[in-house]
Amino acid sequence: MQVNGEPMSRGQATTLAAFLEAADFVAARVVVERNGAIVPRAAYADTPVGDDDVLEILFFVGGG
Repeated sequence: MQVNGEPMSRGQATTLAAFLEAADFVAARVVVERNGAIVPRAAYADTPVGDDDVLEILFFVGGG
């Protein structure tokens, strides 16, 4: 799988939610694009991930 332009193993994760947790991403603080489509946060637990997936993970950054 590719995450933010870099190769990354999905390990044993079969869903997006499991991958985010295993990779130490906080699901509430990211937006995920999978294969060119934004995944709604409510669908993370039901969204499968595979070795050929391309993910872009965007972080919310606060500031002023």
